[in-house]
Amino acid sequence: MENIGLWTVFGSEVTGTAILILLGVGVVANISLNKSYGNGPNWLLICFGWGLAVFAGVYAAASSGAHLNPAVTVGLWVSGADEYAPGVAITLGSTLVYFAGELTGAFLGAVLAWAAYRKHYDEPHQPGAALGTFATGPAIASTVDNLVTEVIGTFVLIYIILRFGDTPSEIGPLAVALLVVAIGASLGGPTGYAINPARDLGPRIAHAVLPIRGKGDSNWRYAWVPVAGPLAGAVLAGAFSHVSL
Repeated sequence: MENIGLWTVFGSEVTGTAILILLGVGVVANISLNKSYGNGPNWLLICFGWGLAVFAGVYAAASSGAHLNPAVTVGLWVSGADEYAPGVAITLGSTLVYFAGELTGAFLGAVLAWAAYRKHYDEPHQPGAALGTFATGPAIASTVDNLVTEVIGTFVLIYIILRFGDTPSEIGPLAVALLVVAIGASLGGPTGYAINPARDLGPRIAHAVLPIRGKGDSNWRYAWVPVAGPLAGAVLAGAFSHVSL
């Protein structure tokens, strides 16, 4: 198969991840921001919204294999796969291109979500509500426990994605979407289930730089947890994929 250029990989990951984050941040903004028609507590709507956001993002980034998540990239690398996508060899250079595309797309998607809800962000809201639409945070602050939660959630995500390759099914995007819904509904409560370093870091940077009235700080003290936890979970999942079961 003809090799896919790294510019194509970058553009594909930017596009897919931007759509993922636009829809994901958008669903949280819809229920969290005052005067939005969707305002009100609805955790399952968030879970399904993020799952369907993944569904859309996977199709948008099909050319590059639709990683949309540095944890997916790392998991594939550790699993011993030969390619990130058909025609895209696993090298340090291609890995960095995936990371760059994912983070850039996550930032751009968050900016687009802000643009869609700009007037609502400027309305008075509860402290931390604006940041909560962009980035994750712990329900109970406990660094070790929060880290463990992210490791476990991401392990499930990456290990099951890797096992999808052992099945004859062609419903990959739908299967991943439902998996994300399941993780959010079951393991999402303690930390808001980042399970994706770019998903948290890109929007957190957007929150820090966007002109949002009364937004508060971006909680950078916590920001390393939804980066380190998912990466560690991805490494464990990639390594465990070698185990014969």
